[in-house]
Amino acid sequence: MRQLPWVYRRGELAHDGWVSVVDESLPGWQYAGLRIANLDRGASVALSDTGMERLLIPLAGSFEVIHGTHPGSQSNTGATHLAGRTSVFAGPTDVLYLPFDHTAEITGHGRIAVAEARTDIAKPVQHIAAAAIPVELRGAGRCSRQVHNLGTPQSLDAARLIVCEVLTPEGNTSSYPPHKHDTQIPGRETRLAEIYYFEPQWHGRGEPAVLSQEAPSPEAPPPEAPPPDAAAFALFTAYSSEAGQIDIETRVGNGDIALIPYGYHGPAVAVPGYDLYYLNVMAGPDPEREWRISDDPAYAWIRDTWAGEAIDPRLPFRAPETPKG
Repeated sequence: MRQLPWVYRRGELAHDGWVSVVDESLPGWQYAGLRIANLDRGASVALSDTGMERLLIPLAGSFEVIHGTHPGSQSNTGATHLAGRTSVFAGPTDVLYLPFDHTAEITGHGRIAVAEARTDIAKPVQHIAAAAIPVELRGAGRCSRQVHNLGTPQSLDAARLIVCEVLTPEGNTSSYPPHKHDTQIPGRETRLAEIYYFEPQWHGRGEPAVLSQEAPSPEAPPPEAPPPDAAAFALFTAYSSEAGQIDIETRVGNGDIALIPYGYHGPAVAVPGYDLYYLNVMAGPDPEREWRISDDPAYAWIRDTWAGEAIDPRLPFRAPETPKG
């Protein structure tokens, strides 16, 4: 059951073996879709319908994908290994793009996201290595964040989909200044429905989510862990524009999803003590596949303040080095 307009908590959209499914069956929702699956070793999920282009994104773990236009016919079937990663904070992952006429079976151990958009435009199958994913540092100071351009026009030849990941260090703000993309203004703004999938985590938990700043000395005490009931969270806001009414002011936890059909959205705030990851999936009706936005005029001045500030030195996030010897 929807707890707040356009916000769903982890598990509320569970369906047919998927932890979450965002598709056109949701009232008032169209264009962009998302599926999240948690797989035990050897388990699988199927993408059995056509008419959707898809980008498969390992969040944690690795996977085998059997895909093709006619499952069971070896002449039209391929197999792709997704090496994946240990954590969403461990750097970019390799991804697999499947065109609208393909089905697939995914087998593996871990957590995987599948971004979707309805289309009948044919594009090639594409397996993009993690090393080829453009990594971008945006903003400055407390507005610094890291962006993995997994499925943006610069990295992926898709018909409708635009997909990226955003990583925000504790205490920083992303998706800021608030902006929108709900009106077609040629050369200035494109219409894109957007999905936010969140995974905040405790900043000091010591898994592959570490920062590129110098490591603390061996004598330094480890960070004190929060109590077990202190679940990781972030804050997220969206509000109305002339295109439609929306009102989101909420805390979001691991696996929560926010849908933005229109309106201004942001900021997303990584509260002290917790780093923030979110996956953005966008698609829309315009023929131009571009992310063109309009800032809320009341807050556009924030961008001007970045000119005198440096990128947060804690970025980029990276996986820890393997000990030598």
